[in-house]
Amino acid sequence: MALYEHVFIARQDLSNAQAEGLIEHFGQVLTDNGGTVKDHEYWGLKTMAYKINKNRKGHYAFLRSDSPSPAVQEMERLMRLHDDVMRVMTIKVDAHEEGPSVVLQAKAAKDERRGGRGDRDRGDRPRRD
Repeated sequence: MALYEHVFIARQDLSNAQAEGLIEHFGQVLTDNGGTVKDHEYWGLKTMAYKINKNRKGHYAFLRSDSPSPAVQEMERLMRLHDDVMRVMTIKVDAHEEGPSVVLQAKAAKDERRGGRGDRDRGDRPRRD
């Protein structure tokens, strides 16, 4: 079987739980057709560079799979028919990289630069008298 990486963008009006449910659903489609999902990541709601179907944002998801070609074709067919999925990209790779994807690594580095504060706390600020 071949190794694949899949990225898809879901509509912005879905909840986080619904977007993660789509990851599980399409992972199950691969499993039902003889493939296996090695890893999946939910990248969150991100602003896109341009509007797609009148949406400015989208829920990004990432899957790594070891699947036969017919399983991937069936999953892509179902994604393109699904109303909540706006874009799909599948890439065949020679080997899966270990650990989190580059997107999650960048997010972790950004949080680390911020001092681990996710709430953007600026601390004590001087008075503006």
